[in-house]
Amino acid sequence: MKRTVYLDNERTTIVAKEVIEAMLPYMNEYYGHPASLHMLGQQAYEAIEQSAETIAETINAKPDEIVFTSCGTEANDFAIRGVAYANRSRGNHIITTKIEHPSIMRITEELAKQGFKIDYLEVDKEGFINVEQLENLLTDETILVSVMHVNHEIGTIEPIKEVGKLLRERKQKIYFHVDAQSSYTKIPIDVQDFNIDLLTLSSHKIHGPKGVGALYIRQGTKIEPILKGYISVQRLRPGTENVPGIVGFAKAAEIAFANFEKYVSHMRNLRDKLIKGIEDNIPEVLLHGPRGDKRSPSNVNFSFKYIEGESITLHLNMYGICVSTGSACASRKLEPSHVLTAIGVPPEIAHGSIMFSLSRYNTEEEINYVLDVLPKVIEKLRSISPLTPESLKKSGG
Repeated sequence: MKRTVYLDNERTTIVAKEVIEAMLPYMNEYYGHPASLHMLGQQAYEAIEQSAETIAETINAKPDEIVFTSCGTEANDFAIRGVAYANRSRGNHIITTKIEHPSIMRITEELAKQGFKIDYLEVDKEGFINVEQLENLLTDETILVSVMHVNHEIGTIEPIKEVGKLLRERKQKIYFHVDAQSSYTKIPIDVQDFNIDLLTLSSHKIHGPKGVGALYIRQGTKIEPILKGYISVQRLRPGTENVPGIVGFAKAAEIAFANFEKYVSHMRNLRDKLIKGIEDNIPEVLLHGPRGDKRSPSNVNFSFKYIEGESITLHLNMYGICVSTGSACASRKLEPSHVLTAIGVPPEIAHGSIMFSLSRYNTEEEINYVLDVLPKVIEKLRSISPLTPESLKKSGG
């Protein structure tokens, strides 16, 4: 049987066995509706309350500040549109960055059509925003700033603590939203210390089930629900809660934080081994994003010059190695990644990008296998590629 090495953990992760075990009783034993008053309903309600406590504790929040959603995309939508609509009477200015997840970019594009003014922060060649540029863009009309904690493609850890400090010092309240889907359980997050008003989390990125996320909403935040309908347990988010999913999400978080340092150190060691192995054994490669402590412990993103990322992905797949090319949420698209474009990578090089995203379940043996296979794949593809150093020079690559 062909071995499988899964290095596509930014897109989704395997569900931990302990998580599945925690979820099962809420599918066939404690299956009541959480709004019902009978015992089965109360068991479901208590499970949601306990899960909120678990999640809240990991980010230094209160349980009633956690709103469970269907996914991180919904949480981002809720945060951006909810604050925008609720506060437009005092301002219409929103600031975000050029390298946000599409679930942010598409919402801000829609808000721009509705009369909101959107400014996008530039980033440097490693993907870092400039806090001084942010300060210069703030006006009396600014109501929201949204900055991703860790970039989902190149692993850049943004200076969100500095942003929070800047916004805290403003006389007029400016809400601060952070998309933490790619940092949660990998980088410490303290919503009080970082002055975060809204924080997006996702279950399936941390070895929990798909179809559940959460939005932390600081008490007192002026926000408008974006979904209308039957109110079950959560006042700000209508609809029947996904109780098994919520329980699984909380269990996944509990496991991750119980062994936080061990798991993060393991991923970081594998990350550094993979980066060094690629740079030592394959010529004409370009690492995207920063190095060391300024990079997510689980992210490696390289461009391999003169070949297409899709070809690399398909060839690695034949060896049982699963990776992504381009955006982690748009790998079937042929356009160059908007993140790589924003950091100044020419399209010809951006098209050759591969993202390897690690988890605590990956092993050193797997990385050794990848480092054995990958150079052979790159050499073979370059031998048949029509691209050459000369053609890239002519196109500016």
